[in-house]
Amino acid sequence: MQTMIQTEVTIDGTSYLLAQDQDVTELRRQVEATVRTSGAFVDFVVVGNREVSVLITPHSHVTITVATVAFDPRDTGDLDYPFGGYFDVL
Repeated sequence: MQTMIQTEVTIDGTSYLLAQDQDVTELRRQVEATVRTSGAFVDFVVVGNREVSVLITPHSHVTITVATVAFDPRDTGDLDYPFGGYFDVL
C-alpha cells in the first residue's frame, strides 16, 4: 500500500487537512508572524484542492499534527481540480 504524509492544522478548534503541496514550514512562519500583529488572514489549500482563508489573531490557538495515511492521487493541491463534497461527479 502506498502512503503519504498528511498534515492537520487545527485553528481555534476547527481542523483542516492540508493538501500535499502545502509548505508547512512556510505556513508556520506565516502564523507566527501574524500573531505578532493585531490579526490577518492566512491562506492555504486543503484536501479537496480548496483554498481556505483563516483569520489569525494573537488569541488564536493553532496546532499542527502529522500522520501517515493511505495515498490519494487526487490530493495535488491544484485549485483547478477540486474533489470531494459537491464537486465530485458520479
